[in-house]
Amino acid sequence: SFEGRVEVYHDGKWGTICDDQWDDRDAEVVCRQLGLSGTPKALSWAHYGQGSGPILLDEVQCSGNELSLDQCKKSDWGQQNCDHIEDAGVSCDPFTGTDIQLCQSDAVGLAPQGTVRLAGGHSPSEGRVEVYYNGDWGTVCDDGWTDLGAQVVCRQLGFR
Repeated sequence: SFEGRVEVYHDGKWGTICDDQWDDRDAEVVCRQLGLSGTPKALSWAHYGQGSGPILLDEVQCSGNELSLDQCKKSDWGQQNCDHIEDAGVSCDPFTGTDIQLCQSDAVGLAPQGTVRLAGGHSPSEGRVEVYYNGDWGTVCDDGWTDLGAQVVCRQLGFR
C-alpha cells in the first residue's frame, strides 16, 4: 500500500511515468501527494513491473517541496522518448528511518524481546506504549512519533 509503479491520470487515461531524471525528490512529492509520510525512495527500470498504455510524463524534476507532480518541472503530457522498461516507481516506506527510542522503566516482566503493551489507559485498546527490551519494560519516546507508528503498534496488538 506504500510502494509501487507510479501512474497518473490525465485527459481520461491512466499512464506511467518515465524514469529519466527520476529521483528521491520526485518520490517525496509522490508520497506527499498520496498522503504517505514514510521515507521516500525513487525506483527505476520498472522495479515494480512494466505498465501498459500510454507513458504520460517524462523528465520529471521536482525540487521536493511541491504538493503534487503537476507543480514539478516536466515534459509536456504525452511527450516522451521511453519504453515501459523505464517505468518509474516509488516506495514511501513507513518502516525505514524510524528509530524507536526507549526510555528506561523500573517495571520488570518476562516477555519476548520487542513485545509491545499498552499501560495506563481507560480501556485495553488505549494507553502509553511500552516495549520489552533487554529484560525491562520501557516507554517509547515521542520524538518522530506519527500515526504510522501507532498503526504498527495497533497491528502488533491485534487491533484494526
